[in-house]
Amino acid sequence: MERSSFLFTSESVSEGHPDKVCDRISDEIVDLVYREAKKTGVDPWSVRVACETLATTNRVVIAGEVRVPPSLTKKDKNGKDVINPAKFKSAARKAIKAIGYEQEGFHWKTAKVEVLLHFQSAHIAQGVDNASDQQGSEGAGDQGIMFGYACTETPELMPAPIYYSHKILELLAAARHKGEGDAGKLGPDAKSQITVRYVDGKPSEIVSIVLSTQHLDGSWDSAKVREVVEPYIRQALEGLPIAADCKWYINPTGKFEIGGPDGDAGLTGRKIIVDTYGGAAPHGGGAFSGKDTTKVDRSAAYAARYLAKNAVAAGFAERCTIQLSYAIGVAQPLSINVNFHDTGKVSEAALEDALPKVMDLTPRGIRKHLDLNKPIYARTAAYGHFGRKAGRDGSFSWEKLDLVKPLKDALKG
Repeated sequence: MERSSFLFTSESVSEGHPDKVCDRISDEIVDLVYREAKKTGVDPWSVRVACETLATTNRVVIAGEVRVPPSLTKKDKNGKDVINPAKFKSAARKAIKAIGYEQEGFHWKTAKVEVLLHFQSAHIAQGVDNASDQQGSEGAGDQGIMFGYACTETPELMPAPIYYSHKILELLAAARHKGEGDAGKLGPDAKSQITVRYVDGKPSEIVSIVLSTQHLDGSWDSAKVREVVEPYIRQALEGLPIAADCKWYINPTGKFEIGGPDGDAGLTGRKIIVDTYGGAAPHGGGAFSGKDTTKVDRSAAYAARYLAKNAVAAGFAERCTIQLSYAIGVAQPLSINVNFHDTGKVSEAALEDALPKVMDLTPRGIRKHLDLNKPIYARTAAYGHFGRKAGRDGSFSWEKLDLVKPLKDALKG
Protein backbone atom coordinates (compact mmCIF):
# COMPACT_ATOMS: atom_id res chain seq x y z
CA MET A 1 0.00 0.00 0.00
CA GLU A 2 1.46 3.35 -1.05
CA ARG A 3 1.52 6.30 1.34
CA SER A 4 -1.31 8.79 0.85
CA SER A 5 0.28 11.84 2.49
CA PHE A 6 3.85 12.86 1.61
CA LEU A 7 6.09 15.45 -0.03
CA PHE A 8 7.38 14.97 -3.58
CA THR A 9 9.86 17.10 -5.53
CA SER A 10 10.68 17.40 -9.24
CA GLU A 11 13.03 19.68 -11.14
CA SER A 12 13.14 21.15 -14.61
CA VAL A 13 15.96 22.83 -16.53
CA SER A 14 15.69 25.49 -19.23
CA GLU A 15 16.59 25.34 -22.90
CA GLY A 16 19.86 27.11 -22.05
CA HIS A 17 21.04 24.56 -19.52
CA PRO A 18 24.27 22.99 -20.88
CA ASP A 19 22.77 19.51 -21.19
CA LYS A 20 19.66 20.89 -22.86
CA VAL A 21 21.78 22.85 -25.36
CA CYS A 22 23.25 19.47 -26.33
CA ASP A 23 19.84 17.80 -26.50
CA ARG A 24 18.61 20.62 -28.74
CA ILE A 25 21.58 20.33 -31.12
CA SER A 26 21.18 16.55 -31.30
CA ASP A 27 17.47 16.89 -32.10
CA GLU A 28 18.18 19.58 -34.68
CA ILE A 29 20.37 16.95 -36.35
CA VAL A 30 17.47 14.46 -36.33
CA ASP A 31 15.19 17.10 -37.85
CA LEU A 32 17.82 18.02 -40.45
CA VAL A 33 18.06 14.42 -41.64
CA TYR A 34 14.27 14.00 -41.91
CA ARG A 35 13.97 17.40 -43.64
CA GLU A 36 16.69 16.56 -46.17
CA ALA A 37 15.06 13.19 -46.87
CA LYS A 38 11.76 14.85 -47.73
CA LYS A 39 13.42 17.60 -49.77
CA THR A 40 15.51 15.20 -51.86
CA GLY A 41 12.95 12.43 -52.29
CA VAL A 42 14.70 9.90 -50.04
CA ASP A 43 12.45 7.44 -48.19
CA PRO A 44 12.17 8.83 -44.62
CA TRP A 45 11.73 5.27 -43.33
CA SER A 46 15.31 4.54 -44.39
CA VAL A 47 17.20 7.23 -42.46
CA ARG A 48 18.96 6.56 -39.16
CA VAL A 49 20.38 8.92 -36.53
CA ALA A 50 22.16 8.27 -33.25
CA CYS A 51 23.73 11.62 -32.46
CA GLU A 52 25.52 12.72 -29.28
CA THR A 53 26.62 16.28 -28.56
CA LEU A 54 29.20 17.65 -26.13
CA ALA A 55 29.42 21.37 -25.40
CA THR A 56 31.88 23.40 -23.36
CA THR A 57 33.43 26.87 -23.54
CA ASN A 58 33.03 27.97 -27.19
CA ARG A 59 33.25 24.36 -28.37
CA VAL A 60 30.68 21.87 -29.67
CA VAL A 61 31.48 18.27 -30.65
CA ILE A 62 28.88 16.22 -32.53
CA ALA A 63 29.47 12.46 -32.79
CA GLY A 64 27.52 9.35 -33.64
CA GLU A 65 26.24 7.02 -36.32
CA VAL A 66 23.89 7.93 -39.15
CA ARG A 67 22.35 6.80 -42.43
CA VAL A 68 21.52 10.01 -44.30
CA PRO A 69 20.42 11.26 -47.73
CA PRO A 70 23.22 11.79 -50.30
CA SER A 71 22.75 15.56 -49.93
CA LEU A 72 24.44 15.27 -46.51
CA THR A 73 27.48 13.39 -47.79
CA LYS A 74 30.54 14.12 -49.93
CA LYS A 75 33.51 12.30 -51.46
CA ASP A 76 36.81 12.26 -49.59
CA LYS A 77 40.18 12.48 -51.35
CA ASN A 78 40.03 8.74 -52.05
CA GLY A 79 36.59 8.97 -53.63
CA LYS A 80 34.87 7.37 -50.63
CA ASP A 81 31.51 8.63 -49.37
CA VAL A 82 31.77 10.40 -46.01
CA ILE A 83 29.58 12.74 -43.99
CA ASN A 84 29.67 16.35 -45.16
CA PRO A 85 29.88 18.42 -41.96
CA ALA A 86 28.61 21.72 -43.41
CA LYS A 87 24.86 21.42 -42.80
CA PHE A 88 25.38 19.73 -39.44
CA LYS A 89 27.50 22.65 -38.27
CA SER A 90 24.85 25.05 -39.51
CA ALA A 91 22.15 23.16 -37.58
CA ALA A 92 24.21 23.44 -34.37
CA ARG A 93 24.70 27.20 -34.79
CA LYS A 94 21.00 27.61 -35.54
CA ALA A 95 20.14 25.86 -32.27
CA ILE A 96 22.55 27.94 -30.18
CA LYS A 97 21.25 31.16 -31.74
CA ALA A 98 17.61 30.20 -31.16
CA ILE A 99 18.33 29.50 -27.50
CA GLY A 100 19.92 32.94 -27.19
CA TYR A 101 23.63 32.43 -26.55
CA GLU A 102 25.69 35.44 -27.62
CA GLN A 103 28.10 35.63 -24.68
CA GLU A 104 31.87 35.73 -24.83
CA GLY A 105 32.38 32.16 -23.65
CA PHE A 106 29.63 30.63 -25.81
CA HIS A 107 28.42 32.37 -28.96
CA TRP A 108 26.58 30.89 -31.92
CA LYS A 109 28.89 32.67 -34.36
CA THR A 110 32.26 31.97 -32.77
CA ALA A 111 31.93 28.57 -31.10
CA LYS A 112 34.04 25.92 -32.82
CA VAL A 113 31.81 23.09 -34.06
CA GLU A 114 33.39 19.70 -34.80
CA VAL A 115 31.40 16.98 -36.60
CA LEU A 116 32.51 13.37 -36.01
CA LEU A 117 29.52 11.55 -37.50
CA HIS A 118 30.05 8.31 -39.43
CA PHE A 119 27.83 5.78 -41.17
CA GLN A 120 25.76 3.31 -39.14
CA SER A 121 27.22 -0.14 -38.50
CA ALA A 122 26.01 -2.65 -41.09
CA HIS A 123 25.57 -5.21 -38.32
CA ILE A 124 23.13 -2.98 -36.45
CA ALA A 125 21.39 -1.97 -39.67
CA GLN A 126 20.68 -5.55 -40.74
CA GLY A 127 18.72 -6.28 -37.57
CA VAL A 128 16.73 -3.07 -37.78
CA ASP A 129 15.92 -3.33 -41.49
CA ASN A 130 14.75 -6.95 -41.30
CA ALA A 131 13.18 -8.23 -38.10
CA SER A 132 14.03 -11.82 -37.18
CA ASP A 133 10.49 -12.54 -35.93
CA GLN A 134 8.32 -10.79 -38.51
CA GLN A 135 9.04 -10.86 -42.25
CA GLY A 136 8.91 -7.48 -43.96
CA SER A 137 9.05 -5.53 -40.71
CA GLU A 138 11.70 -3.54 -38.83
CA GLY A 139 13.37 -4.88 -35.76
CA ALA A 140 13.94 -2.73 -32.69
CA GLY A 141 17.13 -0.66 -32.84
CA ASP A 142 18.23 -1.99 -29.45
CA GLN A 143 17.10 -4.05 -26.49
CA GLY A 144 15.58 -2.25 -23.52
CA ILE A 145 12.61 -1.37 -21.36
CA MET A 146 10.41 1.70 -21.80
CA PHE A 147 7.80 3.21 -19.51
CA GLY A 148 4.78 5.43 -20.05
CA TYR A 149 2.81 7.13 -17.29
CA ALA A 150 -0.28 9.30 -16.82
CA CYS A 151 -2.29 10.50 -13.85
CA THR A 152 -5.20 12.83 -13.09
CA GLU A 153 -3.17 15.43 -11.16
CA THR A 154 -3.06 18.06 -13.93
CA PRO A 155 -5.05 18.91 -17.09
CA GLU A 156 -2.37 17.31 -19.27
CA LEU A 157 -2.49 14.13 -17.14
CA MET A 158 1.04 14.68 -15.82
CA PRO A 159 2.41 14.58 -12.25
CA ALA A 160 2.04 18.02 -10.62
CA PRO A 161 5.67 18.63 -9.51
CA ILE A 162 7.23 18.22 -12.98
CA TYR A 163 4.28 19.89 -14.73
CA TYR A 164 4.63 23.09 -12.71
CA SER A 165 8.44 23.05 -12.73
CA HIS A 166 8.33 23.05 -16.54
CA LYS A 167 5.66 25.73 -16.65
CA ILE A 168 7.75 28.20 -14.63
CA LEU A 169 10.69 27.95 -17.00
CA GLU A 170 8.52 28.06 -20.13
CA LEU A 171 6.95 31.35 -19.00
CA LEU A 172 10.32 32.86 -18.11
CA ALA A 173 11.82 31.77 -21.44
CA ALA A 174 8.90 33.28 -23.37
CA ALA A 175 9.29 36.57 -21.48
CA ARG A 176 13.07 36.57 -22.11
CA HIS A 177 12.66 35.99 -25.83
CA LYS A 178 10.05 38.76 -26.06
CA GLY A 179 12.23 41.15 -24.06
CA GLU A 180 9.51 41.85 -21.50
CA GLY A 181 10.87 44.48 -19.08
CA ASP A 182 13.57 43.20 -16.75
CA ALA A 183 12.77 39.61 -17.77
CA GLY A 184 14.50 40.47 -21.03
CA LYS A 185 17.74 40.73 -19.03
CA LEU A 186 17.58 37.12 -17.89
CA GLY A 187 20.02 34.68 -19.48
CA PRO A 188 19.16 31.38 -21.20
CA ASP A 189 20.41 29.10 -18.39
CA ALA A 190 17.98 28.30 -15.55
CA LYS A 191 16.73 25.55 -13.24
CA SER A 192 13.50 25.21 -11.27
CA GLN A 193 12.37 22.80 -8.56
CA ILE A 194 8.98 22.40 -6.92
CA THR A 195 8.04 20.43 -3.79
CA VAL A 196 4.36 19.46 -3.53
CA ARG A 197 2.53 18.25 -0.45
CA TYR A 198 0.18 15.36 -1.20
CA VAL A 199 -2.83 14.71 1.04
CA ASP A 200 -4.88 11.54 0.51
CA GLY A 201 -2.81 10.86 -2.57
CA LYS A 202 -3.65 14.16 -4.28
CA PRO A 203 -1.54 17.34 -4.70
CA SER A 204 -2.62 19.81 -2.05
CA GLU A 205 -0.13 22.71 -1.96
CA ILE A 206 3.38 23.80 -2.90
CA VAL A 207 5.71 23.93 0.09
CA SER A 208 9.01 24.96 -1.54
CA ILE A 209 10.08 26.73 -4.72
CA VAL A 210 13.66 26.76 -6.00
CA LEU A 211 14.74 28.82 -9.00
CA SER A 212 18.23 29.64 -10.20
CA THR A 213 18.44 31.75 -13.32
CA GLN A 214 21.24 33.36 -15.25
CA HIS A 215 21.04 37.18 -15.45
CA LEU A 216 22.89 39.51 -17.78
CA ASP A 217 22.89 42.56 -15.51
CA GLY A 218 25.87 42.30 -13.17
CA SER A 219 24.31 44.60 -10.57
CA TRP A 220 21.48 42.18 -9.75
CA ASP A 221 21.43 40.27 -6.46
CA SER A 222 19.08 37.49 -5.31
CA ALA A 223 16.45 39.98 -4.13
CA LYS A 224 16.36 41.67 -7.53
CA VAL A 225 16.09 38.35 -9.33
CA ARG A 226 13.15 37.38 -7.11
CA GLU A 227 11.46 40.70 -7.84
CA VAL A 228 11.72 39.96 -11.57
CA VAL A 229 10.75 36.28 -11.59
CA GLU A 230 8.15 36.00 -8.82
CA PRO A 231 5.20 37.24 -10.93
CA TYR A 232 5.96 34.60 -13.56
CA ILE A 233 6.30 31.89 -10.92
CA ARG A 234 2.94 32.79 -9.39
CA GLN A 235 1.33 32.83 -12.83
CA ALA A 236 2.75 29.38 -13.59
CA LEU A 237 1.49 27.97 -10.29
CA GLU A 238 -2.08 29.26 -10.56
CA GLY A 239 -3.43 25.71 -10.69
CA LEU A 240 -2.09 24.74 -7.25
CA PRO A 241 -2.04 26.75 -3.98
CA ILE A 242 1.27 28.05 -2.64
CA ALA A 243 1.44 27.30 1.09
CA ALA A 244 1.48 30.32 3.42
CA ASP A 245 4.80 29.09 4.83
CA CYS A 246 6.24 28.07 1.45
CA LYS A 247 10.02 28.33 1.34
CA TRP A 248 11.41 30.36 -1.57
CA TYR A 249 14.99 29.90 -2.77
CA ILE A 250 15.69 32.27 -5.67
CA ASN A 251 19.32 32.29 -6.88
CA PRO A 252 20.31 31.08 -3.41
CA THR A 253 24.06 31.22 -4.17
CA GLY A 254 23.88 34.87 -5.29
CA LYS A 255 25.00 36.07 -8.72
CA PHE A 256 24.60 33.81 -11.75
CA GLU A 257 26.11 35.58 -14.77
CA ILE A 258 28.25 32.87 -16.41
CA GLY A 259 25.82 30.31 -17.76
CA GLY A 260 25.43 27.54 -20.28
CA PRO A 261 28.36 25.46 -21.57
CA ASP A 262 30.77 28.25 -20.61
CA GLY A 263 29.95 27.65 -16.96
CA ASP A 264 29.49 23.87 -17.03
CA ALA A 265 30.01 21.32 -19.80
CA GLY A 266 26.91 19.76 -21.33
CA LEU A 267 26.14 16.36 -22.83
CA THR A 268 23.18 14.83 -24.66
CA GLY A 269 20.94 12.59 -22.59
CA ARG A 270 21.81 13.62 -19.03
CA LYS A 271 18.37 14.98 -18.13
CA ILE A 272 16.18 11.93 -18.74
CA ILE A 273 14.09 12.41 -15.58
CA VAL A 274 13.43 16.04 -16.51
CA ASP A 275 12.42 14.78 -19.96
CA THR A 276 9.82 12.36 -18.59
CA TYR A 277 7.89 12.38 -15.29
CA GLY A 278 10.19 14.08 -12.80
CA GLY A 279 10.84 10.83 -10.95
CA ALA A 280 7.15 10.13 -10.28
CA ALA A 281 7.29 7.08 -12.57
CA PRO A 282 9.96 4.56 -13.59
CA HIS A 283 12.38 5.27 -16.42
CA GLY A 284 13.93 2.65 -18.66
CA GLY A 285 17.28 4.45 -18.69
CA GLY A 286 17.54 5.40 -22.36
CA ALA A 287 17.64 9.02 -23.46
CA PHE A 288 15.45 10.35 -26.29
CA SER A 289 17.22 13.26 -27.97
CA GLY A 290 19.43 12.65 -30.99
CA LYS A 291 17.73 9.38 -31.95
CA ASP A 292 15.56 8.54 -34.93
CA THR A 293 12.41 6.61 -34.12
CA THR A 294 13.66 3.12 -35.00
CA LYS A 295 15.29 3.54 -31.60
CA VAL A 296 12.64 2.20 -29.23
CA ASP A 297 14.25 4.19 -26.41
CA ARG A 298 12.38 7.07 -28.03
CA SER A 299 9.46 5.71 -30.04
CA ALA A 300 8.30 3.04 -27.59
CA ALA A 301 8.51 5.52 -24.69
CA TYR A 302 6.26 7.80 -26.72
CA ALA A 303 3.90 4.90 -27.43
CA ALA A 304 3.78 3.89 -23.76
CA ARG A 305 2.91 7.46 -22.72
CA TYR A 306 0.26 7.61 -25.45
CA LEU A 307 -1.36 4.40 -24.25
CA ALA A 308 -1.17 5.32 -20.55
CA LYS A 309 -2.63 8.78 -21.18
CA ASN A 310 -5.52 7.39 -23.19
CA ALA A 311 -6.18 4.74 -20.54
CA VAL A 312 -6.44 7.39 -17.82
CA ALA A 313 -8.54 9.66 -20.06
CA ALA A 314 -10.86 6.70 -20.67
CA GLY A 315 -11.49 6.52 -16.91
CA PHE A 316 -9.81 3.15 -16.43
CA ALA A 317 -7.68 4.46 -13.53
CA GLU A 318 -6.44 7.62 -11.81
CA ARG A 319 -2.84 6.51 -12.38
CA CYS A 320 -1.40 4.21 -15.02
CA THR A 321 2.12 2.96 -15.72
CA ILE A 322 2.79 0.90 -18.84
CA GLN A 323 6.04 -0.97 -19.48
CA LEU A 324 7.12 -2.25 -22.90
CA SER A 325 10.25 -4.30 -23.57
CA TYR A 326 12.14 -5.07 -26.78
CA ALA A 327 15.10 -7.04 -28.18
CA ILE A 328 17.40 -5.74 -30.91
CA GLY A 329 16.38 -6.99 -34.33
CA VAL A 330 13.00 -8.26 -33.06
CA ALA A 331 9.80 -6.46 -34.08
CA GLN A 332 7.20 -7.48 -31.50
CA PRO A 333 7.54 -6.32 -27.89
CA LEU A 334 8.70 -9.06 -25.54
CA SER A 335 6.34 -7.98 -22.78
CA ILE A 336 3.56 -5.54 -21.90
CA ASN A 337 2.82 -4.66 -18.28
CA VAL A 338 0.07 -2.40 -16.93
CA ASN A 339 0.00 -1.06 -13.36
CA PHE A 340 -2.95 1.02 -12.09
CA HIS A 341 -1.41 1.60 -8.65
CA ASP A 342 -4.56 0.42 -6.83
CA THR A 343 -6.71 3.03 -8.64
CA GLY A 344 -8.04 0.80 -11.43
CA LYS A 345 -11.68 0.37 -12.43
CA VAL A 346 -10.95 -2.33 -15.02
CA SER A 347 -8.64 -5.33 -15.08
CA GLU A 348 -4.96 -4.59 -15.68
CA ALA A 349 -4.63 -7.94 -17.45
CA ALA A 350 -7.56 -7.09 -19.72
CA LEU A 351 -5.91 -3.82 -20.74
CA GLU A 352 -2.62 -5.64 -21.40
CA ASP A 353 -4.50 -7.91 -23.82
CA ALA A 354 -6.30 -4.96 -25.44
CA LEU A 355 -3.30 -2.70 -26.12
CA PRO A 356 -1.83 -4.67 -29.09
CA LYS A 357 -5.34 -4.79 -30.62
CA VAL A 358 -5.65 -1.00 -30.80
CA MET A 359 -2.04 -0.21 -31.73
CA ASP A 360 0.69 -2.07 -33.58
CA LEU A 361 3.57 -1.95 -31.07
CA THR A 362 6.33 -2.95 -33.46
CA PRO A 363 8.82 -0.15 -34.20
CA ARG A 364 7.34 0.31 -37.70
CA GLY A 365 3.79 0.19 -36.30
CA ILE A 366 4.56 2.87 -33.71
CA ARG A 367 6.24 5.13 -36.28
CA LYS A 368 3.27 4.75 -38.63
CA HIS A 369 0.53 5.18 -36.02
CA LEU A 370 2.10 8.30 -34.48
CA ASP A 371 3.46 9.59 -37.82
CA LEU A 372 6.97 10.01 -36.41
CA ASN A 373 9.06 10.25 -39.60
CA LYS A 374 9.03 14.05 -39.54
CA PRO A 375 11.31 16.93 -38.46
CA ILE A 376 9.41 17.53 -35.21
CA TYR A 377 12.00 16.85 -32.54
CA ALA A 378 13.83 20.10 -31.76
CA ARG A 379 10.75 21.27 -29.83
CA THR A 380 10.91 18.22 -27.57
CA ALA A 381 14.43 19.00 -26.35
CA ALA A 382 13.36 21.34 -23.51
CA TYR A 383 10.44 21.45 -21.06
CA GLY A 384 9.63 17.76 -21.32
CA HIS A 385 8.66 15.29 -24.01
CA PHE A 386 5.30 14.70 -22.32
CA GLY A 387 2.39 16.87 -21.20
CA ARG A 388 2.67 19.10 -24.28
CA LYS A 389 0.01 20.14 -26.79
CA ALA A 390 -0.10 18.11 -30.00
CA GLY A 391 0.89 20.40 -32.88
CA ARG A 392 -0.56 20.83 -36.35
CA ASP A 393 2.85 19.91 -37.75
CA GLY A 394 2.54 16.45 -36.18
CA SER A 395 4.65 17.22 -33.14
CA PHE A 396 3.70 15.58 -29.84
CA SER A 397 1.26 13.24 -31.61
CA TRP A 398 1.67 10.88 -28.65
CA GLU A 399 -0.28 13.38 -26.54
CA LYS A 400 -3.50 12.93 -28.53
CA LEU A 401 -6.53 11.27 -26.92
CA ASP A 402 -7.83 9.53 -30.03
CA LEU A 403 -7.52 6.02 -28.53
CA VAL A 404 -10.09 6.52 -25.77
CA LYS A 405 -12.98 5.03 -27.74
CA PRO A 406 -10.98 2.20 -29.34
CA LEU A 407 -9.69 1.19 -25.91
CA LYS A 408 -13.18 1.19 -24.42
CA ASP A 409 -14.48 -0.85 -27.33
CA ALA A 410 -11.61 -3.34 -27.02
CA LEU A 411 -12.32 -3.89 -23.32
CA LYS A 412 -16.03 -4.38 -24.01
CA GLY A 413 -15.16 -7.05 -26.57
